[in-house]
Amino acid sequence: MRQLGFPTLLCHRLITDDTGRVTSYQLRQRDPKRQSVLAFKSLYYRVIAAGDSYNDTTMLGEADAGILFHAPDNVIREFPQFPAVHSFEELKQEFIKASNRALTL
Repeated sequence: MRQLGFPTLLCHRLITDDTGRVTSYQLRQRDPKRQSVLAFKSLYYRVIAAGDSYNDTTMLGEADAGILFHAPDNVIREFPQFPAVHSFEELKQEFIKASNRALTL
């Protein structure tokens, strides 16, 4: 962490060896991405989330808007409720659309 300037980390417990090298991690809670969205929403934030795999889908579903970004075809097929994009420009446009929808609510 010294090499990174000791940033604020919101993560699981990092396991290190005797040299301080990160060797593993221990989950802090179940379904942490979804729990993070719930926490932000409890503070009255609107949440737009992007993810690319199965472990992101509960977060995307809990968010006010969820977007698949560079997801594999099988994930896109199984979760058609989320728009799927493959470029940063497309992702930006989906964020703008989701933001504009929220303004009209």
